[in-house]
Amino acid sequence: MTTALITGANKGIGFEVARLLGERGVTAVIGARDEERGRAAAVRLGQPYVRVDVTDQASVRAAAKWLQEEYGSLDILVNNAGVAAWLEDHRPSGTDPAMLRRVYETNVFGVVTVINAMLPLLRRAPAARIVNMSSELGSMTGQLDRDGNGWPHTYLAYNSSKSALNMITVAYAKELACTPIKVNAANPGYCATDLTAQTGYRTAEQGAAIAVHLATLDADGPTGGYLQDDGPLPW
Repeated sequence: MTTALITGANKGIGFEVARLLGERGVTAVIGARDEERGRAAAVRLGQPYVRVDVTDQASVRAAAKWLQEEYGSLDILVNNAGVAAWLEDHRPSGTDPAMLRRVYETNVFGVVTVINAMLPLLRRAPAARIVNMSSELGSMTGQLDRDGNGWPHTYLAYNSSKSALNMITVAYAKELACTPIKVNAANPGYCATDLTAQTGYRTAEQGAAIAVHLATLDADGPTGGYLQDDGPLPW
């Protein structure tokens, strides 16, 4: 049995990742901090649920303990839970440091908390996969391209959190380079989800596809990559 944990899986891209993995025969555990919504999503998909608030270390540790007791190991971890702060004044100089901290608690510190708690279980799997849900807005090369899509979008909190997530991806890939575990960052594209107030031009299912691909890589697949549907993105 192949087991996956997807954080923030009660809706949007995370829900679609769980659904698509389930179609491949994976036991896709729905991780969500809202128990009512998480359980409802799990019922819809016929999958198990575990409460995970990535900003609460005790919650993450309890989830890891539950997974150990239920399954003994973990084959796939998809760090999908994320938040944004779309402000009318999105100049970096208008950024409230308190808001910056709130975004980082989920998008950066939360990912590290979850990976560290789940790593013993991932090491017990034959060849585990870690997928960190990033964004094209985290590409520093893209942000500096005056003709690119990223140039107008100077959302300091969100963009920099995804750049930090990319470095986190690289750091864990390096630590685990001599193991069968692969660690990659996925760009889902601009999807119509609650995070984007349903303004994206891609569906949540389309956004989930790259995460599912990276979650099911074979032994020859990449690690330490920053990828979207058509290949690598520039850092």
